[in-house]
Amino acid sequence: MKKKLELTLEEDLIVDLTLHNVPASLLKEFAQKIVKPYYRDNTNAAVQDLLRKALSEQDFVLSHITHIRTHEKQKLT
Repeated sequence: MKKKLELTLEEDLIVDLTLHNVPASLLKEFAQKIVKPYYRDNTNAAVQDLLRKALSEQDFVLSHITHIRTHEKQKLT
């Protein structure tokens, strides 16, 4: 029970994020093309959305790969 509670608390934990060795030109372009027009200059919201979308896309890709592998195995049997 204690481990479940600890995991729940960890999932809700807010952390500060520092980026290192990111070219200023990349940040500037991200701010101009993504943050300003779609997030009202809220870089924090843009980065969070980007992370969520990347995770969602990864889930989709893994699901698709699993589906294809399952389908291929069924064809072989």
